Amino acid sequence: MTAILTVDQMYAADRWAIAHGTSGVVLMEAAGRACADAILARFPKGRVAVLCGPGNNGGDGFVIARLLRDAGWGVSLFLMGDRAALHGDAAHMAHKWNGPVLSLSADAGEGVDLIVDALFGAGLARDLEGVVPTIIEKVTASKTPVMSVDVPSGIDGDRGAICGAAFAANLTVTFFRKKRGHLLFPGRAYCGEVIVADIGIGEAALDVMNLDLFANDPAVWRHALPRRDLAGHKYTSGHVLSVSGGPSATGAARLGARAALRSGAGLVTVASPPNALQINAHHLTAIMLKRFEGTEGLSAILDDKRINAVLVGPGNGVGPETRENVAAILTSGAATVIDADALTSFEELPRDLFVAIGNYFAGPSVLTPHEGEFARLFPDLSGSKLDRARAAAVASGAVVLLKGPDTVVASPDGRAVINANAGPELGTAGSGDVLAGMVAGLLAQGMPPFEAASAAVWMHGAAGAAFGPGLIAEDLPEILPGVLAGLLQ
Repeated sequence: MTAILTVDQMYAADRWAIAHGTSGVVLMEAAGRACADAILARFPKGRVAVLCGPGNNGGDGFVIARLLRDAGWGVSLFLMGDRAALHGDAAHMAHKWNGPVLSLSADAGEGVDLIVDALFGAGLARDLEGVVPTIIEKVTASKTPVMSVDVPSGIDGDRGAICGAAFAANLTVTFFRKKRGHLLFPGRAYCGEVIVADIGIGEAALDVMNLDLFANDPAVWRHALPRRDLAGHKYTSGHVLSVSGGPSATGAARLGARAALRSGAGLVTVASPPNALQINAHHLTAIMLKRFEGTEGLSAILDDKRINAVLVGPGNGVGPETRENVAAILTSGAATVIDADALTSFEELPRDLFVAIGNYFAGPSVLTPHEGEFARLFPDLSGSKLDRARAAAVASGAVVLLKGPDTVVASPDGRAVINANAGPELGTAGSGDVLAGMVAGLLAQGMPPFEAASAAVWMHGAAGAAFGPGLIAEDLPEILPGVLAGLLQ
């Protein structure tokens, strides 16, 4: 699994490497060389301005400047602050640079073919000041390509937040592992291509860390992905119930139902109120249909304990009836995906939802809000997207899948993943209903909720990328068999 590090964990990895015999100078030389190699492989030889900060990022910049000059580039090096104030490894690398050192000024990025941003690393946590925002503004306006060391200057490495202003890099080279700011928006949008360079920090450095955040990829959950055996049949692959809304809001439940079936669930049923029965019947074939009237009717369907996963919320309407349906589902023992209207229905009564999720009879639960739904259900939570999702998982007792281009899945036990394979084509009506149905389909097959939610998010992104522009929600379930085939090989 690919761990994502905090800034402090990266500092700890550096200290570990130094304690185990790799000096800071060697690490800095390797970091600068990795950056220079990436530049030489991607940009034509030309004039480069290397902007160096007062810390170790600036030391990396001195290495980059030396190596690019040796490769025949025209190099101008600009330093923020006084060269005499540099210390440690950065001072050593500055001593090895025998060219001019210019004072960082507003025109530092003018008249060159490339900017090397070696001003601030991932540890920046305050707004940029002085001449740097002006340089960023001018470079952005000029559209000069930027290569950033570690993270683009101006991006908080832990939160992905913009500290007043930030370089929009074409290329970012970071070291050992990605940091949170490489994946969380808006930081991710400023990083461009991200290269993770090996600079000589041993993998054993991770053994001393309490790792609980990973990039969402199959290594996180492939071990739990359902696999049918020769003796299996539809009843051994779970039965999903997708709760439909009224006659003008039936499509969302059917999208979720189709996604659950394509995700491998053995059986899927749409539970329909009487006035929507004919509409749903007209559109369903392999998916079954059951009539229910009110919460009592829904509870009667759930008396069949072969129904082991339920999707509730899409198109269901906001109000007390949906709240009562959610409560009934949670007492049935089925795994539950709570989405859309089912989330908003608890806007004024979030504690009621959390108590119901935690009741003795409840099965595992997954909440799948977008940012608006999240804010309605968790109005008091603040911080980065990751921090808020984790706090919401603890508060609710459910796995929280906080949607967006940087979807975060967080478990109450502290584990979390950040997803990075979702493209803009997924921004289409009904895409979230399909995702919720995928989670339900995997839950029905016995996949644990954290792994089911993480797998569904990744598969959703992979399906969107496979289709590309012009995608509509109805396309996504039909692409899932190909995605699953690749995962199960």
